[in-house]
Amino acid sequence: MPLLDAAKGIACAVIVGHHLSRYGPMPAGAYALAPDFFAWLADEGRLAVQVFLVIAGFLAAASLAPDGLLRVERPVTRILQRYGRLVMPYLAALTVCVLVAAVVRPWLDEEVVPAAPTFGQLVAHGLLLQDLLGFESLSTGVWYVAIDFQLFALALALVGLPTLLQRSSGSPPPGAQMRWMPVALVVGLAVASLVLFNRNAGLDDTAFYFFGTYGLGMLVFWIGRATRASTWQSAVALMALVGAGALALDWRSRIATALVTALLLAVAQRRNWLSPPRWPAVAMPLLRLGRMSYSLFLIHFPVLLATNAAVANSGPHGAWFDAVGLVATFGLSVAAAALLYRWVEARPASWRAVFALFAALLVSGIVVSH
Repeated sequence: MPLLDAAKGIACAVIVGHHLSRYGPMPAGAYALAPDFFAWLADEGRLAVQVFLVIAGFLAAASLAPDGLLRVERPVTRILQRYGRLVMPYLAALTVCVLVAAVVRPWLDEEVVPAAPTFGQLVAHGLLLQDLLGFESLSTGVWYVAIDFQLFALALALVGLPTLLQRSSGSPPPGAQMRWMPVALVVGLAVASLVLFNRNAGLDDTAFYFFGTYGLGMLVFWIGRATRASTWQSAVALMALVGAGALALDWRSRIATALVTALLLAVAQRRNWLSPPRWPAVAMPLLRLGRMSYSLFLIHFPVLLATNAAVANSGPHGAWFDAVGLVATFGLSVAAAALLYRWVEARPASWRAVFALFAALLVSGIVVSH
């Protein structure tokens, strides 16, 4: 679906820009050149994460239950496979971040540089439990990886519950009326998240806080399966009303962004824009950026640390020098992401690779801590 790759490429570029505008001495120096732009990136760039959450929900519904019922024979195995796919590039990027932070720590007197990790902190990160257990993050944005895994497992549990109940009771395979039960469960939890859970900041380390956005993406996929135009129109209108109601109850720009993304995705799916027959050549770099957006999301922070340390210790310089440093940081991050994507993310997931990368993270953490 090239359109989704393009959307992910744009959203990831905005997220990287958000971090570049907030961390280290370079954005402070370059701020005077474009104060409105830097202020927007610093304050609103984080909203691009909502685009990823909606798309992730859309793809989860397509993979797990395209017709509403779970199409996974071994749910636990599927969850473990998801973990492996997520953590292979994640563990590699964290290892790089731990090593880079150790190198730049004496040269960059900034709070943005993570402290030397403890063993428990490393294990918690490897198991995607760092936020739930209260550990400081080793890299910016790693919360998203843990939340993505939680959301996938929760979505699988919701769509698989009716089938599991049918199997445990010895009943025949579920009929057409049963196909609405997983959808109803997703709708119910998504509404609860939008109205209740997402308004409680104490839950932002759990999937319940984000399931409203993720659920919108799942519902968009199922709505797109409607054969009648009237059914599709009614479902989209109902989704828009639910979202508007949640915003009327408590305005949140993140939910507004998610709702707009979901509605645009619904229209694109209905008009068959997701997989156009041809794309202009000028769009190819954006599509490639979208395909490796996860690697870029993971690896840009250690690059940011290294370039900030280099610029901060380069002697007296002006705002333009800092601005060029920020542009170079983005370019180097894309180059590093291309390597991470090719060498790790694009390779088949295996438990041998997961264990090796987990061990590399532990060893790197132990080395820099002594």
